[in-house]
Amino acid sequence: MNSFSLNNNGVNDVYNDIKELVVNSRNKVYTVVNIEMLNLYWNIGKIIIKIQGGKNRAKYGDYILQEVSRRLTNEFGKGFSIQNLRRMKKFYSLFPIRSTLMSELSWSHYLEIIKIEEENKRNFYINECINSKWNVRELQRQINSLLYERLLLSKKDINIKELSFKGQVLKTSQDLIKDPFVLEFLDIKENMEYQEKDLERSILNHIKEFMLELGKGFSFIGSQVRITLEEDHFYPDLIFYNRLLRCFVIIDLKIGKITHQDIGQMQMYVNYYDRNIKNNDENSSVGILLSTDKNETVVKYTLPSDNKNIFATRYKLSFPTEQELINVIEDEKRNIRLRDDKDIYE
Repeated sequence: MNSFSLNNNGVNDVYNDIKELVVNSRNKVYTVVNIEMLNLYWNIGKIIIKIQGGKNRAKYGDYILQEVSRRLTNEFGKGFSIQNLRRMKKFYSLFPIRSTLMSELSWSHYLEIIKIEEENKRNFYINECINSKWNVRELQRQINSLLYERLLLSKKDINIKELSFKGQVLKTSQDLIKDPFVLEFLDIKENMEYQEKDLERSILNHIKEFMLELGKGFSFIGSQVRITLEEDHFYPDLIFYNRLLRCFVIIDLKIGKITHQDIGQMQMYVNYYDRNIKNNDENSSVGILLSTDKNETVVKYTLPSDNKNIFATRYKLSFPTEQELINVIEDEKRNIRLRDDKDIYE
């Protein structure tokens, strides 16, 4: 090794050591500044609550707020508009106990969270922000995609309090499922003509966003990973690994109704990964058929009654409304009643 290489290695070592110090120091400064900012806005909110308490004092309180806003803006600049002062008031009213504030979240996070009126829902997004390290943009997206409501609708025996205070917890393969998954980031319109290969290509171009929508613990293995059985080749659309459940997750993309052939093929993929790819200490592989129409009756009669590893669920290409989610669950209940009635008479 020549002297230039030695010198260059020395420079790299010093640079990396100093860089680590700078990054750590900046992170500490950010944390301290963020805590002080939350303290400041919380205390301002506390003062405003006192001056605006009671109906008789509301008009007087508004006058004081306008004057205080004008003076603070003149002295300290932006950030003290009447609208912002009212946000601080709401911030305090929703979190009157200072110790309940999470320093991992920024003021920008809290500006989104205080828009949520339901306490359980608020707590869910707070915990998910911390557990999943969401930035503000991702928090906004998950709220707009109605993640909380989708999880409630997707699980039959979900504990609302547990969901609220722990966020989404992965215990079984069923916990991977949302109905529907929301893929608005693909920028494919609901009424556009597109093929499965177009859907797959768009997902690969937005793989980071797709994995965030899938949820916690996912690593991307590949697309169209070949499976060879004697002289026949098969290509599952997307292969992932979930480190929390310690299992492979195979996803096939479908347009229209799922057929029994689709389900049979997914069963083959899962069997192949279980018998040839996964280690003995890993859990059984999971197969997810992601379609525009999951055809629940076909799924029921194709899969065994004790199935725990193959799921069919829907995807949407735009943010759902709460009414659309209600319609989904009502359709689900109606289908269950029809199947049960049919089973009785057969």
